[in-house]
Amino acid sequence: MASIGYALSTEEHAPDILVRNARLAEEAGFDFALISDHYHPWIDRQGESPFVWAVIGAIANATDKLRLGTGVTCPTIRIHPAVVAQAAATAAALMPGRFFFGVGSGENLNEHVVGERWPPLAVRLEMLEEAIEAIRELWMGKLVSHRGKHYTIENARLYTLPDEPPPLVVAAAGANAAELAGRMGDGLVGVSPQAEVVEAFDTAGGGGKPRYGQVQVCWADDEQQAKQTALEWFPNIALPGDLSQELPQPAQFEQASELLTEDEMAEIVACGPDPERHLEMIGRFTEAGFDHVYIHQIGPDQKGFMDFYAREVLPRVSEQSRAGAR
Repeated sequence: MASIGYALSTEEHAPDILVRNARLAEEAGFDFALISDHYHPWIDRQGESPFVWAVIGAIANATDKLRLGTGVTCPTIRIHPAVVAQAAATAAALMPGRFFFGVGSGENLNEHVVGERWPPLAVRLEMLEEAIEAIRELWMGKLVSHRGKHYTIENARLYTLPDEPPPLVVAAAGANAAELAGRMGDGLVGVSPQAEVVEAFDTAGGGGKPRYGQVQVCWADDEQQAKQTALEWFPNIALPGDLSQELPQPAQFEQASELLTEDEMAEIVACGPDPERHLEMIGRFTEAGFDHVYIHQIGPDQKGFMDFYAREVLPRVSEQSRAGAR
């Protein structure tokens, strides 16, 4: 079985609550966490979207062991790669050996705010590749001038650096992004259990590198209540196709989600108090080839979820891992 982590949802929780949740996750026995990096929530009901780098600084001070990564940052439009490189280097310096940097091609929801056009996917991946190259060069600590197709960096040098550059992992939902992740990244991030994405990642050079997959759950004492909470707080995960990358406003995500039902949500979200259902959802990702699975608990009740996982799920995962190692 996989190493189990926790999803810090900046769209749903205020900064101080995110710091508290990170500390609780460490105490509950989660191995790592990924924190989302958004300018907007997906829908107004979620209600939050703090600046992730400030939150990461507070989490660094509030935890001792928890590994933390961005899940994920878009380093291409809203924030220039040179600035993001500095932010990630500082985070890694604050959390020696505990920080990893997740990047992806982004969503219009967050990137349109600076008034730049939203390019097609092929161009976004091209921009991401150039950004990764520039970020890695800056992490070497030398004076950098870069004049590429998409970015200019003029006589920039990062003075605050960790002893070792943080791992840079790349998000992918399709074959082209998976190929980029395998070729340029130190790991893969996925949000659905697609074996073909893992295979493309491995083929492009990702073999032996970590694969992080996000599982959606909504724990509650009552399954029906969990279904209602999942639909109320996070219907956007059930939207098909490219909508999550293309829609620019939370109101449009709400409109697109109006026809979804609780039962449709329950097909992709482990709802309720049955540990077998949660283990089944984790198993979908491990069977697809993900060796790090991080759990997103939808809705406000994070403490109840963590108590449930510490009691009912994490020990079962450890038992299965030990049995598999024999």
